Amino acid sequence: MKLKKYILGGLAATIAASALFTSCSESFLDEEYKSGYLSDYLKTEQGIVELAGSLYSNCRYLFAFEHAYGVTSYGTDEFENGTDATSEPWMLYDARLSPITTGVNANVPKPDDLWNQFYYGISSANTVIANAPLVSNADVRQLVLGEGHFLRGYNYYRLVSQYGGVVLRTEPSEGVVRTFTRASEEECLAQIIDDLQAAYELLPAQSDVARRGKLGWTKYTAAHFLAKALLLRVSERNDAWNDQYKTADLARIVTLCDDVTGNRALAADYGDLFANWSGVNCANETLPEILMAAEFDNGSTQGRYGNRNFFYWNCQFHNGALAATWITRGQWIGHNYQRCRPSEYNVLAYDKVNDSRFWKSTRTIYNANKTGNVVNKNTGANYTVAVGDPVIVFIPNGTVTEDGSAITYHWDPAWNSKHIALVGESDFEFEGKVVPNAVVHYNGNAGGKWRMQNNSSNAEVTVPKNAYVSISKFEDGTRTAEGGNSYRDGVLARVAETYLIKAEALVRQGKYQEALAPVNTVRQRAQYQANEDRARHRDGQEAFEATSMYNTGSNATLYKAYSKKNTYVISTGVSDFSNATNLAVNATGKLPKEDEYILKQLNCSGDYDRMLNFIMNERTRELNGEFQRWEDLSRTKLLVRRTMLFNTETAASNTLKEYHLLRPIPQSFIDGLINEDGSALTDAQKAALQNSGY
Repeated sequence: MKLKKYILGGLAATIAASALFTSCSESFLDEEYKSGYLSDYLKTEQGIVELAGSLYSNCRYLFAFEHAYGVTSYGTDEFENGTDATSEPWMLYDARLSPITTGVNANVPKPDDLWNQFYYGISSANTVIANAPLVSNADVRQLVLGEGHFLRGYNYYRLVSQYGGVVLRTEPSEGVVRTFTRASEEECLAQIIDDLQAAYELLPAQSDVARRGKLGWTKYTAAHFLAKALLLRVSERNDAWNDQYKTADLARIVTLCDDVTGNRALAADYGDLFANWSGVNCANETLPEILMAAEFDNGSTQGRYGNRNFFYWNCQFHNGALAATWITRGQWIGHNYQRCRPSEYNVLAYDKVNDSRFWKSTRTIYNANKTGNVVNKNTGANYTVAVGDPVIVFIPNGTVTEDGSAITYHWDPAWNSKHIALVGESDFEFEGKVVPNAVVHYNGNAGGKWRMQNNSSNAEVTVPKNAYVSISKFEDGTRTAEGGNSYRDGVLARVAETYLIKAEALVRQGKYQEALAPVNTVRQRAQYQANEDRARHRDGQEAFEATSMYNTGSNATLYKAYSKKNTYVISTGVSDFSNATNLAVNATGKLPKEDEYILKQLNCSGDYDRMLNFIMNERTRELNGEFQRWEDLSRTKLLVRRTMLFNTETAASNTLKEYHLLRPIPQSFIDGLINEDGSALTDAQKAALQNSGY
């Protein structure tokens, strides 16, 4: 059962939200008038209960548009741009990233996208908190009050993570208010921590299924984000003022994390979280590990656009450099807006022999769902591609030497006679089939690019930007059209991250060896089990088989573009799956070889520097693409250091500076403000409201 959503509550917040984001136009005044009745309704018991239920819908906006990846994943060490430049300003940190961000098209994320929506939710939460005493049933009153405090704390946490100090509003607004001032980050975090502490005390240990379904917020949801808020307060970005908080906050983080992990279990298999997804409202969407999710289904919780993230992560598999000859895209195989291209660091961070997380969250093979003939221009040989044959194969064969000093590459001697390249040159074979597009992760040190090598001529060729291993966490085969909405839930918090939050807190306490225990709990789940089929690929596209469309018309043939295989064996040279793998880290002085290599590139020195960056590497492996990376690198002040080293596009732009640790305050907000006497703000007053550097 999913939570019922109430449209009413979202509309009722318009008065306060519009005061922040909308000018006094005729249409706004009309909207305010219509909201008058709703405001009266919210002073009733039923109205406030319904408004509290509507708070959950505020979280869906995070998955609705390009900002989902643009403000969270771009311009970090993890992801570069594919070919589409829609969100390029957030990658390059150039002059277009400003209080009025511009880009190549209207879809570029704006600084006020999340700002507006978070304040919209805060306005509703303020009303819930203020009017909760109207609820006569004590249990319901406690629930709605806890939900109000949670959403207000959560939304302010996300705002502060992006913008630093923001406007604090903790009372419902009446009418149009245009006289706001920014609070400091310290003041904002104090309010966030108070709200999340209240939510922790008020929310139930288990979701109130009758009222909120299986994914209602609980005390453990609040505890997780309370720990994150405390971690933000003690992180490097706030070192100018946070010394007085560090000892108590770090101890509190550990206690909170233990409460969460002692009561909510990890999923047994990492693949259960994203890969083994069988459809909308399937059991895996309510795993105990999931502490918070933006809920979608094709009924009351669909949202205006559904979950749009299936668009952004695939390589451009149906045209471009890989040609349009063999694959028709659609709900049976996915979409390919090719926005998010994993960086060299992203791929090399994994132990690809032993760590299942890489293979359970990426796609390395695409099959044909159309036939075609190919003439290899190097050999003159003609070969036919049949439906179901592999036509795009990525071989991420880079690994690190045992001492962490260099990258090596698995290479099968049989490949020496093959042309490994793109269509018209390749005669590379996978399981007896010639593959028109074969991309080997050949020379990672040469510019940080995927590489192909035509071995007969010993020529190395840079792979086009739109050809890369794709993150497959967000696929949804139950969509009804090529660009149809996805109603797959969007995960916002997991217990695995709770373990990593604890590990980071222990590192900050100087307890480096002790910090390995929670990390190892997460890594143990990532190990392959004995006799587990490591060459099997699964993702949400497999749900297409259970839909009514599967055997309709040509859909079953078109679905053959989806491959249930990966390139584990040819990438690693390992074909014996009989033994379980081991990812345990035993000593801080000898971290996994991938980490030792990365730490060497970062010139890490000292235990704290090594261990903090090790935690960042582990967060990549566990949370890759889960809309957290920019905020992590911002709060730790590792953004410039890691991004300029590992993101070739940002480094080439050479415009990322320390002031980019905070986002620009939206100009639309600043321009709407006035002084108490009704006069317009001066240019100096406006500049004082803006973050430094913009």
